[in-house]
Amino acid sequence: MDQLEGRNPVLECLQRGRRRVRRIWIDQGAKPDDKVSRILALAATAGVPVDRVARPRLDKMADGRVHNGVVAHADPLPAFTTRQLLDRTYEAGRVPFVVLADEVSYEHNLGAILRTCLGFGVDGLIVPTRRGADVSPVVQRVSMGAIEVVPVVREGLSAALKPLRDDGVRVVGADMGGTAVTALDLRGPVALVMGGEGKGLSPTLRSKCDAIASIPLQGHLESLNVSVAAALLMYEKRRQDGQLAPRA
Repeated sequence: MDQLEGRNPVLECLQRGRRRVRRIWIDQGAKPDDKVSRILALAATAGVPVDRVARPRLDKMADGRVHNGVVAHADPLPAFTTRQLLDRTYEAGRVPFVVLADEVSYEHNLGAILRTCLGFGVDGLIVPTRRGADVSPVVQRVSMGAIEVVPVVREGLSAALKPLRDDGVRVVGADMGGTAVTALDLRGPVALVMGGEGKGLSPTLRSKCDAIASIPLQGHLESLNVSVAAALLMYEKRRQDGQLAPRA
């Protein structure tokens, strides 16, 4: 079972309907609000058992993490390989745009990257099997529902790059000393490779990239938070694709 902690993750899981929620626990002292009401309504429709419990029990279930008075158990997220991710993208008639995040250790950063991936229509996030943060309850909460939509592949990044390169996907690494991202042509199939906090892109991964993109900065800054940098690069990719039409 996958544990969801917080009103937003539980509500998004119920609304998206991509995996089954098995049980929900709600703080018996929680004041009614719109999100709790929607959770209860969707749970009733889906036949999901709901237990009203004392808050200390939720605190224990979440091991002290933020839960906003709601915890749920759901089926695990579907597992994908990079090859399956690419095939799924082609079947949907899309040009591949994926993000690889190497050694992103802070859960909030990984969750924020996932949320941005959803916002810019990324086809999947690839993370290494042994390095970096797991897709934990914190990551799922910070992603604000993106985890329910954006496929996550856990695979060695060098192995993941092979099917990408075989399919003609251009591999663009993010690191200092590269070409200004606005001067790079990011149109077409792209795999964006982000390094970890503090370490940046490893020499091995850098050597496997077709191009290195950097973000021009002022104020004597050398770098940005990895989730912020990822967001800026994703934005520039979609701007070049002409996929940033204003909201109606």
